[in-house]
Amino acid sequence: MKVVFIITSLPNGGAQMMLLKLLQRLDSRFVPHVISLTTLGEIGPRISALGIPVEALEINPGVRALSGFVRLTRRLRIMRPEIVHTWLYHADFLGGLAARMAGVSRVAWTIRHGNLDQDKNKRSTLAVVSLCARLSAWVPTSILSCSENAGRVHIDRGYTADKIVIVPNGFDLAAFRPDEAARTSVRSELRIRPQTPLVGWIGRIHPQKNIDGFFDAAAQLHSRLPDVHFLLAGEGLNASNPAVSRAMAASGLGPFTHLLGIRNDIPRLMAAIDVLASTSVGEAFSNVLGEAMSCGVPCAVTDVGDSAHIVGDTGRVVDPGDMIGLASRLEELLTLSPAERTSLGERARERVAQNFEIRNVVKQYECFYDRLAGNPS
Repeated sequence: MKVVFIITSLPNGGAQMMLLKLLQRLDSRFVPHVISLTTLGEIGPRISALGIPVEALEINPGVRALSGFVRLTRRLRIMRPEIVHTWLYHADFLGGLAARMAGVSRVAWTIRHGNLDQDKNKRSTLAVVSLCARLSAWVPTSILSCSENAGRVHIDRGYTADKIVIVPNGFDLAAFRPDEAARTSVRSELRIRPQTPLVGWIGRIHPQKNIDGFFDAAAQLHSRLPDVHFLLAGEGLNASNPAVSRAMAASGLGPFTHLLGIRNDIPRLMAAIDVLASTSVGEAFSNVLGEAMSCGVPCAVTDVGDSAHIVGDTGRVVDPGDMIGLASRLEELLTLSPAERTSLGERARERVAQNFEIRNVVKQYECFYDRLAGNPS
């Protein structure tokens, strides 16, 4: 079964990593081909290394997007896939329309966004969401959402409710696992003592991730636990980012904060921290929570998207924006006895194994494609 995946772009992001994990494990009866509307980014070469064709159309915004749309439609007519599966809003819109114009009868969209508030999103993004809502009754055969909350948010915006299917993100328990050697080596790299409490915040700089809120919570936590240090990794998390520098300076946590920027050893960093903090004001299904939990790391999170469902009773949950509460929950986790925190971490890892293990999630994708093609298993 030929499946063409169309995605807006291929940087090192959550949607792109989920697509990569899916392609790494997809059954051989599926023949995938990946098209990026823009560039290959960091993930394109990794997909290509799997032996999967991947191409970048380099579509520019504005009037020139029309010529890119025409090129995409022509490519799909030539390829004649059984299924086109689009990822992210611009791909849903352009890729979905191109697939229909190319005669593809089975089109799937993807929802991976849990907050559509005006102050948390670009105006252009919300405009595309509105267009997709109007087209959702006609263009997609089905709409795959990575979270229950994201599905509800989009139904409220006008997406066709009976087309939405929930398949969560998945996590590789072999790659993300408890690792005492990682804990030791990271602390050596950061030049902190082996017993230093270490809180992690891993992600990218985006208004919905609420980096200012993290530093507010971190400052309150540090006033109670002066030995605690903070590890931050991801795109934009470096001293050259003015927003990060200002927030760190205002908190007074410079000597206790380690800004690592983009890293290729996230499993190692996850296994090294004592607790993960998620300060988001908007999420669909947070990848970093599943990764931390797979490493046996308890999480303190805001109740956005499916975060409370992901952690269940293995972490702590506060209301969105409640950084005083988050600081208190982080303190609770850090002051547990080593045995208590280890037990909580083991339960977190088991929760991932039971609900979000990558092989089981890939099987759900495969069943989704089989049903879409009219071949229910």
